[in-house]
Amino acid sequence: MNKSDIDHYWYAFLASLPAHSTYFGKTYVAEAFGDNPTLADELGQLVLSGKKTATCSALWEWEAEKKSIPQPGLISIVLDGQDQPICIIETTQVLACHFNTVDEEFAQAEGEGDLSLEYWREAHKKFFSRVLPKIGKEFSEDMPVVCERLKYPAHSPRCASHRSGRLFNSMAHRARRSAAFLRSLPDAYRRSCPIS
Repeated sequence: MNKSDIDHYWYAFLASLPAHSTYFGKTYVAEAFGDNPTLADELGQLVLSGKKTATCSALWEWEAEKKSIPQPGLISIVLDGQDQPICIIETTQVLACHFNTVDEEFAQAEGEGDLSLEYWREAHKKFFSRVLPKIGKEFSEDMPVVCERLKYPAHSPRCASHRSGRLFNSMAHRARRSAAFLRSLPDAYRRSCPIS
């Protein structure tokens, strides 16, 4: 992951916002969906298309990494399989529940396969069976999961790649070079996120 590219992507997003936006001063995480580049590309494209407005993770993974589960308001820069930023999303709702209590409506919001609960269960069973042994856990039907609802923030770019996102990349270039842009940021933001 090239942190500089990701920072510039974030700065370009901020440059597209009105001066009173609540996103100034916020922090973000940058990560890909899934556990391999192919899955990251596949799921990232579903997010870009607007089909994927939800995601699910194992609570045990958060505990193993000693991290708090996501909270509403979390800003994420979605990365593709090459660790390039493709869009910005915001978590709007979070629910911890058991795997076997996830319903058809949530499965459909995940946007994967034929959108059925049966497909969702099978795909996630395979995923969790693959990743959980790395933290000493095994998939079970009643395992705890964290279900998130996602949205695009207002003005969020949806550029699928550097080729299709020429306009957005041009914005990022201008943001990096523009002293006026840097001066327009609130003081607190300039202190917490210096331009590299």
